[in-house]
Amino acid sequence: MKITIAQIKFVHTLIFWILSLSVLYSLFSGIFDRITSWTWVAVGLVLIESIVLMISGWTCPLTLLAQRLGAQQGSVSDLFLPKWFADRIFPICGTTFVVAIAILLLRLS
Repeated sequence: MKITIAQIKFVHTLIFWILSLSVLYSLFSGIFDRITSWTWVAVGLVLIESIVLMISGWTCPLTLLAQRLGAQQGSVSDLFLPKWFADRIFPICGTTFVVAIAILLLRLS
């Protein structure tokens, strides 16, 4: 079975939403002081993604795969998201996750 760009975009978008919800869940867990095992699952998922990105030169392996299959180069080429949002994913999600971790650490101290 041949993988298509549309399939990669679907999987990548699904992963994006899971990780984005994980970032938000981490933030709200800290804000409302409701730290559970799900909080740590969410934090772990984002940290695993960060390690994967770091190992692959800060480019998602799914982006590279989509480009190899002929997708246009760029952050929006492999996600079903508006370009203005896709171009700002890392600053928005990264900053939110750092704030979430800071709040969680404050709650634990």
